[in-house]
Amino acid sequence: MPAVLPQFTVIVPARLASTRLPNKPLADIAGLPMVVRVAQRAALSHARRVVVAADSPLIVQACQLHGIHALLTRQDHPSGSDRLAQACDLLGLHDDEVVVNVQGDEPLIKPDLIDQVAALLGHMAHASMSTAAHAIDNVAEFNNPNVVKVVLDQHHLALYFSRAPIPWWRDGLSQGVMQLPTPAPLRHIGLYAYRVGFLRIFPSLTPAPLENLEALEQLRALWHGHKIAVHISPHSPGPGVDTPEDLERVRQLFLTA
Repeated sequence: MPAVLPQFTVIVPARLASTRLPNKPLADIAGLPMVVRVAQRAALSHARRVVVAADSPLIVQACQLHGIHALLTRQDHPSGSDRLAQACDLLGLHDDEVVVNVQGDEPLIKPDLIDQVAALLGHMAHASMSTAAHAIDNVAEFNNPNVVKVVLDQHHLALYFSRAPIPWWRDGLSQGVMQLPTPAPLRHIGLYAYRVGFLRIFPSLTPAPLENLEALEQLRALWHGHKIAVHISPHSPGPGVDTPEDLERVRQLFLTA
């Protein structure tokens, strides 16, 4: 367990609509809905409680059936952070409390990674958010625009997130992406801890031009001068579920576990 671990709440935002995988939160994984699997994994962390913030009564009912605390939030939230902010209000959380956002499509999330991201925010008082990353070890991943990369300063604060292969060396264009730079580039892991006070104001911040260009919401925080601390994990996270193929892969992992 991390040396500095504040009390924190895990909130799992869950949205029924999904273009690539309809009713994704309710997809069956070894006999349980995926959102329940996610909440059960999160409950193995040191969170004081785990709450699902859902946009549908069907998700709330599925959670309650399996003993998971769930809240019904508005259906028209434009982003997961908006849903989290409403959940904080419904839970009556104070501005100085810490919330960890665990995505509802990560049924293999590592509980200790949740603790580490929460602990980092507790340790770095000047950061508004914290997240995680791990070293990229192959060129294909480095060059994949679906893999978000992050570069850090010496204090492990994010300088920039991008879908492009960053950092980039001076002679890279002449060589093409045939090798990885040194030190190893970092893949961003979509797990976030927030101070509740920041989370309440974040949805009202003006979207940043870079955010719109890269389609990365965390760039809004950097654009407005907020600090994002980054925990470097020695391990890659378990596979998430975005497509039917992802779902079948995760189902097989549960069957063989």
